[in-house]
Amino acid sequence: MLVDGTHYRSIWFDEADSAVRAIDQTRLPHFFDIITLDSLEDACHAIRDMQVRGAPLIGAAAAYGMCLALREGHDNPAQAAAQLAATRPTAVNLQWALDRVLKAIAAADGTDEQVRQALAVAAAICDEDVDNCRAIGEHGVALIRDIARSSDAPVNILTHCNAGWLATVDRGTALAPVYQAWEEGIDVHVWVDETRPRNQGASLTAWELLQQRIPHTVISDNTGGHLMQSGRVDLCLVGSDRTTFRGNVCNKIGTYLKALAAHDNGIPFYAAVPVSSIDWESDDIPIEERGSEEITAICGLNTQGVLDTVRLTPAGSAALNYAFDVTPARLVTGIITERGIVSADEAGLAQLKSRVASD
Repeated sequence: MLVDGTHYRSIWFDEADSAVRAIDQTRLPHFFDIITLDSLEDACHAIRDMQVRGAPLIGAAAAYGMCLALREGHDNPAQAAAQLAATRPTAVNLQWALDRVLKAIAAADGTDEQVRQALAVAAAICDEDVDNCRAIGEHGVALIRDIARSSDAPVNILTHCNAGWLATVDRGTALAPVYQAWEEGIDVHVWVDETRPRNQGASLTAWELLQQRIPHTVISDNTGGHLMQSGRVDLCLVGSDRTTFRGNVCNKIGTYLKALAAHDNGIPFYAAVPVSSIDWESDDIPIEERGSEEITAICGLNTQGVLDTVRLTPAGSAALNYAFDVTPARLVTGIITERGIVSADEAGLAQLKSRVASD
């Protein structure tokens, strides 16, 4: 996507320096910084500390992490993969990408060939993600077009967390239909949930939309239900770090509450999901629990223009920080994938799996 008129991917391999570059999302929206990943530990740190985040981007970063591990001379690829897999347990794309790299290097002759094969897989994962996200946008925009035809008012779309360009390699999942609609000249407006505790909506989604000049308004997480009751939301679009074969959607904590409100008010609620984020084997979803400091403190730009952290809670109060929740399939209107829109149930996902397998 564009940043001050220049196109960027969220992660890329710099051929000139043989280095992996990524946008440091922990510095946004106040500072646009590029980090360099030189080692397996760099990649693990970037994923674990959410310098890179979002299921598709985590997968791409993990694949590049394997390249770096092999280049460093790690003689046990499976161990390096296990180290990367332990950084974030919920996103399916993480293990999916690691498995692809491990399979590709299994028959490679020597370290140089392993590195070459791993780098080729990482590049392919990135390119495929861009294509998949564009296809998600092309399928999902039909929902926005249908709403726009029935009214002269802007189509109001509510999002939760960041499922845009920054959560993928480019274009995004849940925001891809929004970008497509805007490029087609459809009048859209996005309600951007702040998404506590890490505020990915307020800091990342809002920044993305601002860069693309798309009208949007940041709202507190508890405002969405009121807006739905007031008839000011036409469509809910969210991403997903793991969608099960039964259609249950695991997304950022708070998504379940938005789905309940949407269901109660008759508002369509869709998850935009690349096929690589679907768990075809299990309905069991490990929910990541992160450090309590993300609840008890908040980072922002102080009056001196410096990123600073301040405490929000009493020093003696405990805090619980689940990163995700699960929205049951019965609350999901449909799932938007690069292969089209399917029903959020076992039958719909089975049909999708059959199409994927036949290709």
